[in-house]
Amino acid sequence: MNSVFNNLVIYNGYPISIAAAITFHILILVALIWVQSNNRIDSLELVQPTIVKALFIDENPQVRNRETLERQRLERLDEQRLAREAEQRRQQEEAQRQAAAEQQRQEQVRAQEREQSALLERQALERQRALEAQRNRERLQSEQEQQRQRDLAEAERRRQVEAVDRQRQQEATSAAALEAARTEFELVQSATALIQQALQQVWNRPPSARNGMRVILRIRMLPTGELLDATITQSSGDPAFDRSAENAVYSASPFTELRSLPIKVFNANFRALSLIFQPEDLLN
Repeated sequence: MNSVFNNLVIYNGYPISIAAAITFHILILVALIWVQSNNRIDSLELVQPTIVKALFIDENPQVRNRETLERQRLERLDEQRLAREAEQRRQQEEAQRQAAAEQQRQEQVRAQEREQSALLERQALERQRALEAQRNRERLQSEQEQQRQRDLAEAERRRQVEAVDRQRQQEATSAAALEAARTEFELVQSATALIQQALQQVWNRPPSARNGMRVILRIRMLPTGELLDATITQSSGDPAFDRSAENAVYSASPFTELRSLPIKVFNANFRALSLIFQPEDLLN
């Protein structure tokens, strides 16, 4: 008996009171439908439904436990599913974040590579420009050095030519001066000898004159040979000999031989002539 009752109570896992209530409501619904089909709608009277009180009978603890376990299992499954979905979303977000970070990193790397490449190109261009500038400076310095060497060589050549020309001019000048000096010396010697000869020709020998006597006279003349004056600058010690020499100068003038002398030679040697008068054929 208890077994049958338990089967009724646990029929399909629902309490019998709930099954009875459902059956009753179904019967009422069928009756209403039947009444409606046999009567007019306006003659339909509302019937106060009978309140049915259902008595809840506690379910089997084992069933409740199974349901609780099933519900907990389902909840755990839902939680696991939600956790998996959240983990998947998190992983997707993390993957997207990592992909975005990787893309940004790659863009930064590419930007750095472009900057590095541009920097290397600028550095290479600067090195090329510096090298070209260095070559230009070296070429300019080489050209300047070559020009300086050419200038030095040309200056040395001109210096040597000028030195040769100066040497030749000096030699020519020296030769001309020597020739002029020789010619002037010969003219002076010749004119002086002519004056000496003219004095001896007109000289009156005094009785006191002896061999070795000499007197020095200073004679001033004009380029025409005319005598301006004659003075004794160094006496022979014999007044008569000195006086005779002075008289001979006045007697022999003018000295026309001096007119043919160049004026330069005359001014340098005969405008004021210091003449030594010393006859050689005097008595001892």
